[in-house]
Amino acid sequence: MFKQYEWRIIIRVILMFITISIASYILVINQYLYEVIVFPVIIYQVIDFFKFHKKAQEEVAQFVESVHYRDFSRYFDVKHAPLELQPLRQGFNDINTTMKVISKEKETQYQYLQKILELVDTGILSYEMDSGEVVWMNESLKKLLQTPYLKTIHSLSKRDWGLYHEIMSLPLGQSIIATAHQEKSSFKVLLSATAFQTEGKKYKLVAFQNVNEALDETESKAWQRLLSVMTHEIMNSVAPISSLSSTLKNILEQSRENVSSQNQSNFEDLELGINTIKSRSEGLLKFAETYRNLNKITNLNLSKIYVRDLFENLHTLMQPTLDQKNIELDIILKDPDLILEADTNLIEQVLINLLVNAMDAVKEKEEPIIMLSAYHNTTNKTIIKIADNGSGMPEELIDKIFIPFFSTKKTGSGIGLSLCKQIMMLHKGNIQVQSKQGEGSAFMLQF
Repeated sequence: MFKQYEWRIIIRVILMFITISIASYILVINQYLYEVIVFPVIIYQVIDFFKFHKKAQEEVAQFVESVHYRDFSRYFDVKHAPLELQPLRQGFNDINTTMKVISKEKETQYQYLQKILELVDTGILSYEMDSGEVVWMNESLKKLLQTPYLKTIHSLSKRDWGLYHEIMSLPLGQSIIATAHQEKSSFKVLLSATAFQTEGKKYKLVAFQNVNEALDETESKAWQRLLSVMTHEIMNSVAPISSLSSTLKNILEQSRENVSSQNQSNFEDLELGINTIKSRSEGLLKFAETYRNLNKITNLNLSKIYVRDLFENLHTLMQPTLDQKNIELDIILKDPDLILEADTNLIEQVLINLLVNAMDAVKEKEEPIIMLSAYHNTTNKTIIKIADNGSGMPEELIDKIFIPFFSTKKTGSGIGLSLCKQIMMLHKGNIQVQSKQGEGSAFMLQF
């Protein structure tokens, strides 16, 4: 196209050169009469050459304008264009068609990538490193942080200072586990970061992955393996001691008559020692057998149950104890048709454990109150909540209460909450706690 354009310019220049040469020759031979004929031809050629360039310039200006505004839908009429501009217009149309295809491909790729990023469970955040301006965040991250919008990464510090600090100090190309805090709960997230540069600006891309359930499952399996080994070793070691102490006690009983009055005191001490060994070994065996129950629950008998029936059974079972201890139980269920798919017996066991703990927590209150409620949260998950106005817990104990063997009660075995957590994990759910010392505690079962 450009070669054709150049040839048309060359032809015009040659014709103009020939005409000027003829006019010069006529002047040399003093034939002025012919100048009247040649001179208008020269003027016509100059005007035509100017118009040719003018039209080409206008065509190029229109094309540049369409490129500037990315209007690749503009069509340059080739059929009705002057002959010399037809190749130029055809070239512009070809370029527009090519750019339209490229633009469409880029838009398709962008939409495709955006849809992929919206579908993945991983939260993604991109922000400019110098200004902190948030360029993009996907829906998964908005749901994860329960934040509809972030203008800058620094505005996250007002919502969750700990998470903001971890993001800002996160080295590029590395991953760390941080704690994200919501209004009433917290969870573990795996943070990964990378960076890229475009148009002279540096951007940081951060990926957020909720690993709370995975960590809970790993921790639970580790405790199960530990409990299995410990209970096995304890029972293997203590059972012979218990058996031997029983044998020794029987031998002592048979030898009592042959003991002289002088040795009677030593005999009684020996009998007391053997009885102590026997009772303690039996207690240790019972203790190990209790913890062995943590590993016995593996299968669920799932069925659809109304939460109202669950609450009614719990109320009927616990009402005599509540009345005896003068504890008020408030049951709140706004949706009477709320349904769970769960193992009724196991979930009842969880609720009983939590209710017993709540009763123990409010025993020193003048007006003890326990609230039992169920509802759907913002992510449409079913929540059962048991809250009390009891003594609450220090913050440093909250992360420990689900650990087997750990108990805040002097007579506690440390098995109750561990068992509750395991049952909830079998239901693909979790259990969370909120507590403030002196104000009370709340346990949430999330299905």
